[in-house]
Amino acid sequence: MQTYAVVGAGPSGLAAARALSRRGIAVTGFEASSRVGGLWDIEIPRSTMYESAHLISSRTTTEFHEFPMRTAADYPGHRVLREYFQDYADQFDLTGLFRFDTRVTRLEPRDGGWDLTADGPNGVTTEWYAGVVLANGTLAEPHVPRFDGEFTGEILHTSAYKDAAHLAGKRVLIIGAGNSGCDIAVDAVHHAASVDMSVRRGYYFVPRYLFGRPSDTLNQGRPLPARIKQAVDSRVLKMFTGDPVRFGFPKPDYRIYESHPIVNTTVLGHLGQGDLRIRADIARFDGHTVRFRDHTSDDYDLVLLATGYTLDYPFVDREHLHWRGASPRLFLNVFPASFNGLYVMGMIEASGIGWQGRYEQAELLAAYLGAVETDPARAQRFRQRVVGAPWPDVTGGYRYLNLDRMSYYVNKDAYRAAVRRERTALESA
Repeated sequence: MQTYAVVGAGPSGLAAARALSRRGIAVTGFEASSRVGGLWDIEIPRSTMYESAHLISSRTTTEFHEFPMRTAADYPGHRVLREYFQDYADQFDLTGLFRFDTRVTRLEPRDGGWDLTADGPNGVTTEWYAGVVLANGTLAEPHVPRFDGEFTGEILHTSAYKDAAHLAGKRVLIIGAGNSGCDIAVDAVHHAASVDMSVRRGYYFVPRYLFGRPSDTLNQGRPLPARIKQAVDSRVLKMFTGDPVRFGFPKPDYRIYESHPIVNTTVLGHLGQGDLRIRADIARFDGHTVRFRDHTSDDYDLVLLATGYTLDYPFVDREHLHWRGASPRLFLNVFPASFNGLYVMGMIEASGIGWQGRYEQAELLAAYLGAVETDPARAQRFRQRVVGAPWPDVTGGYRYLNLDRMSYYVNKDAYRAAVRRERTALESA
């Protein structure tokens, strides 16, 4: 029996360990921190979590189906979620599969598998594995854009932000208005001397509740065609949230769901109350002064970069993952077409795909690796189909923005349907 390595013990790594071990496939996991949970564990030094963070998708659309969360909260906070992952790992005997406080530093191909070098409690070791599942997450490497000029106050990326006490009494400029940026803006208005948000483009704001229910639990039946859903949901949102342009946001230059929506309407209330302001894109820094592209300027003590993250698998050369632009090019965001023994879990972003969507990825991978072990001809047919047939369209008809952060974005319904089809075809071939 060959052994496969899983890098990371966050949701994607746990999903991989569960699906593979369930099939009887031997797994050794590696986790740089001291326990499971990944970025949801605010207590580890490399966590990008902050105290006010909660799910932006509701509990029932996010949880693993075989292990419902034991909480009544629709949008639980990060501490509940960290405990949930520990309970999940304990329930399915996953914790013992991982080596904790052990950081993977290098992967090198050898003899049809991979030499994995890791630095752990016993020092640096190198071991050979038949394959390696990369599940170290997509939110670990902060994206820090370059700006003209120099800011002589404090610059902080949201990855290093923990709580609003750090903002107390300061003139704060938040660059970016994604979900984290809006969360922190809501924190900041209660502590900072002033709060502004600099934005490049418009956004769509989705309430957490519509008609008394978590908004992402509505329309859970057969998905509507993209253009119909965009038209219907745009009208519903205008009824509930109004037009964000009246609060100072630019008009979006794209349709709803062609970028990730903002699940935070509290920030609109604070804009309406005058607790914060929307500013134009940055032109340059000049000491404590920030000059904007609309020729206005203001002085700040702290600039907070809510500018997202860069996809990064730093321990393996990019050629092995077939990088194209900002992300690897992988079949269903999992398999390199070369089938070189590397596999990626969790390299998907989609509204509402949840951890169950990641577990379904892992089930497909487990089905393939099981076939490698017990039915090589079936595994070969799967590889031939991946290499020889057109890859499934997982956009669901949506025209996603051509941005680095959208390079591995999928439509949850189209993606999960494609994964299920491939698993069925693999197991019945």
